[in-house]
Amino acid sequence: MTSSPSGPSTNDSATAPATYKLGTFGGVYTPSILTILGVIMYLRFGWVVGNVGLLGTLSIVTLSTAITFLTSLSICAIATDRVVRGGGAYYMISRSLGIETGGAVGIPLYFAQALSVALYTLGFAESLVQTFPGLNQHYVALVASVLVAVLAISSANIAIRAQYFIMAAIALSLVSFAFGHTQEPTQIELWGSSAPFSEPFWAVFAVFFPAVTGIMSGVNMSGDLRDPMRAIPLGTLAAVGTGYIIYMVLPILLAMRADTTTLLNETMVMQQMALWGPAILLGVWGATLSSALGSILGAPRVLQALVRDGVLPRQLRALGSGSGPSDEPRTGTAVTLGVVIAAVWVGDLNAIAPVLTMFFLTTYLVLNLSAGIEGLLQSPSFRPEFKVHWSLSLLGAAGCLAAMILINWTATIVAAIVVLSIFFWLQQQELEAAWGDTRRGLWMALLRIGIYNLDREDDTKNWRPHILVLSGAPTKRWSLIELADALTHNRGLFTVSTVLPSGSRDLGQQQRIERHIRSYLQKRGVQALVRLVTAADAFEGACKLVETYGIGPLVPNTVLLGDSESTENRENYCRTIVQIHQARRSVVILRENHARGFGRRRRIDVWWGGSMQANGGLMLLLAYLIRTDITWRDATICIKLVVADPGGVQAARTNLTGLVKQLRISAKSQVMLEDGRSFEKILHQSSRSADLIFLGMAPPGPDFVSYYERLQARTANLPTTAFVLAAPDFAFSEVLSETGSVS
Repeated sequence: MTSSPSGPSTNDSATAPATYKLGTFGGVYTPSILTILGVIMYLRFGWVVGNVGLLGTLSIVTLSTAITFLTSLSICAIATDRVVRGGGAYYMISRSLGIETGGAVGIPLYFAQALSVALYTLGFAESLVQTFPGLNQHYVALVASVLVAVLAISSANIAIRAQYFIMAAIALSLVSFAFGHTQEPTQIELWGSSAPFSEPFWAVFAVFFPAVTGIMSGVNMSGDLRDPMRAIPLGTLAAVGTGYIIYMVLPILLAMRADTTTLLNETMVMQQMALWGPAILLGVWGATLSSALGSILGAPRVLQALVRDGVLPRQLRALGSGSGPSDEPRTGTAVTLGVVIAAVWVGDLNAIAPVLTMFFLTTYLVLNLSAGIEGLLQSPSFRPEFKVHWSLSLLGAAGCLAAMILINWTATIVAAIVVLSIFFWLQQQELEAAWGDTRRGLWMALLRIGIYNLDREDDTKNWRPHILVLSGAPTKRWSLIELADALTHNRGLFTVSTVLPSGSRDLGQQQRIERHIRSYLQKRGVQALVRLVTAADAFEGACKLVETYGIGPLVPNTVLLGDSESTENRENYCRTIVQIHQARRSVVILRENHARGFGRRRRIDVWWGGSMQANGGLMLLLAYLIRTDITWRDATICIKLVVADPGGVQAARTNLTGLVKQLRISAKSQVMLEDGRSFEKILHQSSRSADLIFLGMAPPGPDFVSYYERLQARTANLPTTAFVLAAPDFAFSEVLSETGSVS
């Protein structure tokens, strides 16, 4: 699956509905408080008190609400920083942490919202069946699900107006319960339960937590709000506060009016205690149906936003359509109804509630991280009117994670695997978002810290290859890119550089060429930086790059370039090598055998001069680094040494074998006797079957041009060869003794 050619089809302005009709009370507070005061309150609150006692229940209520409250603060900060369009929590996360993170949370969030509808309609059916025992619970839940979906498809405004009557019914039921009577003499159990088979604290917490997740109902209606930046903070915090007060009072009344056995076994115990029992039934039915309405209004809007942003396959683009002036997702609602019906048919309240808890806690966790990271980075673009300190948001994230682990660490791992799997799947789709997100700010902050804390000079323990590749057009000298990628993959940096003739491009054109090269590299699976400069000639440009490229102490320590056969440019070419060496950079010159390339990548020959200093140490290090790349993992490193004295062969072999063992680089050693042969002849005889040869270069002297020409002649017709000139006064031998630090 790929997104449309121009990226996600959703534009932040283009996707906004034509008109916003809902205010704070009707669009946020009403759906939020009605979802909070829902099925769990009426049908499971007595069960909660019976299992964990009065203080345990008050602790669960306080802990749950604290997590919700901290998340609400994060939501308020994000909502007052930018206009929140349709999709609610998904929209906020994707615009903050990126489309992949948004999609990884948004897809489970959609299913959580859909399952919420099943939870509430099952609760409605359970209460109705207890009143009318002849009914079938599953059929009642199915009919209720279809009815709320039809109402949602008809009009979101009609659904909101219907909730005002439901709110009145819930208020009547709460008043009736408050002025009710004691069911039986009871002894209040403050903590825990003496009843057999009682549930542990965190299992009860998992069942109760969906009762405080109503804040998402208002957020998910963000696309239909007249002024979401004002309505979401005011309505959400008001709903959380109202719900907390009610939830702290109800357990006290329940504990005072019934004993543990009654609370555990009587689902409708609130009806038995109420001043007017039917009022509780009206409240239950109203609360469950209104909560179902809120969820079925929210879930399709999340689905609609996911499709419009290109997160879901293009085959599902019909689900992103909207109807009418309010852009209502009727197609998405019909699909959501199918998910709800499947959940209703196979589920029950106690089974669905913990699943929802994990989904909602995951969403809350990422929402808190979004706000916390935005606040911590102090990005100039993040200027919320509702200011929340970043530590509160991160505290909310930590609370969500801790609650998930304490509830069920296995389910937490499963939830993490699901979210990460979706995240990496979306990364593979290479979606292009039409908006910026906080990830760049995060990397900028980390980069700033790193730059200021880097030492001015490379040290041996932390040396990494940072390569400047003087490649010209990458397509023409791809072997240089391959070699640099093998040397730096997952451990260092490399920059592909090109010198353009002066005046041939303006800065805008230069940036476009850089983007084109970067895109070309990414498509071929190469992670690299790209830099273009203009200069009178390529050699001047190369020296300009070496002199100026980098930031602070983060500058290339190695320059990789191709060999030049041009005699007319030989002097300028050699002068460039000298200047790079004088700039205290290592130089690697790749002399490619175009007919063989890198061959089978099975053998690397290192011609060692007998010393670990300078070129010897660097060549061994480069060979080691290349073999850690996956394309060279089967290669054998052969360290070759030539001696003139027959009596020194055995000693040289012993020393070389000991050195290889000490360096732990799994290389083979070979000592050869000169026996009247020239080094050139030995080189050609011994390395003709190699795939890559490393040869050291002498430090530039007065007649470096003649020396380089002799070096070229000596290596003519050999396999691909790399000439190596180590940076002066750097102990590469010590880097080799720390090979574990570069792997």
